[in-house]
Amino acid sequence: MTDSPASRVALPTWLIATIAGFFGLFYAYVVWAAVDLLVLRAADLLGLNAIGWSVLLVGVVFPLVVFASAFAIGWRRRGWQFSLILFAGLCLTAVFWLNVFAYSATSPVLYGS
Repeated sequence: MTDSPASRVALPTWLIATIAGFFGLFYAYVVWAAVDLLVLRAADLLGLNAIGWSVLLVGVVFPLVVFASAFAIGWRRRGWQFSLILFAGLCLTAVFWLNVFAYSATSPVLYGS
């Protein structure tokens, strides 16, 4: 039988905060790595042009948007579902980060003003 919305018990706040905090550390690591890459590429000998700034800034903002979206989607669900949604968002962020990193490493279009 399925649970009706009225009969479901909400997760305790401490459990929501613990799960979100645990996964939030991984999301924060990705944001920090993206900021580090942005600063390193901007301070490089050639610098960044407008395309480079936009690509690397999206790499900074994207994990924040994914975490906020995953939190908004999952915080009213059961604990394991909430964890699974945050983990899926983290996997999406990792794939996106690898794409940004590979593109910034191989594309000369991002550099020079």
